Amino acid sequence: MTIGTEHAPRVSTYANRAELGQAAAAWAAEHLRTAIAQSERARMMLAAAPSQAETLAALATERHIDWSRVECFHMDEYVGLSPDAPQGFRNWLHRNFLDKVPQATFHPMDPGDDAEAASHRYGELMGDTPFDIVLFGLGVNGHLAFNDPPADFADTRAAKVVALDETSRQQQVDEGNFYALDEVPTHAVTVTIPRLLNARELIGSVPGTAKRQAVHDTLTQPISPDFPGTALRTHPHVRLFLDTESDPSC
Repeated sequence: MTIGTEHAPRVSTYANRAELGQAAAAWAAEHLRTAIAQSERARMMLAAAPSQAETLAALATERHIDWSRVECFHMDEYVGLSPDAPQGFRNWLHRNFLDKVPQATFHPMDPGDDAEAASHRYGELMGDTPFDIVLFGLGVNGHLAFNDPPADFADTRAAKVVALDETSRQQQVDEGNFYALDEVPTHAVTVTIPRLLNARELIGSVPGTAKRQAVHDTLTQPISPDFPGTALRTHPHVRLFLDTESDPSC
């Protein structure tokens, strides 16, 4: 990634997760409606994590969105989990969002028995067309999707297989998705940072004390693969929705 003009993400802070989710959903809905009005379709990239729950719940209730015209992708999926495992990100998205908007088209990422081939297929499926919106979170180590530090800001692939670092795996335990670290898969397929940034609007829902340092680093550290979230500052249309627990200035 060639770093040109640096952009400051627009940051909004709310009293709690519910208010954060309502505000982020309203912003996302506005951009979905605009995309549908302009091109009759909208392409949306989704993160699957507890940080996204309130935003997606509110988005599913937004009015005047023709969900039959919305095409959804997701950022990552574990390698080696059973297809029906509740921790699977595609299953999480169904429970928390997609089952509430069944008219939307969803393209699930399925690593299957050959994760490398699956990552290539998903890259082809996404193509080069920009996403209209990307709904993202930040890992406690600042990762975007499962691009752990040091992240590749110039990756030529759209999706790839990655080994998960221990911090990312422990986060899954701390958030209640797994009982113990040794239950968390060691690898995943993830959409790369350049492909995530190939979007018109990036909308981050980042609540909670555990994300406070990641937010601070994303906003203040030099743009560097050691702090994956700093890649957001290379994009002109990024908005971060925080709560008072995650905002370092509170």
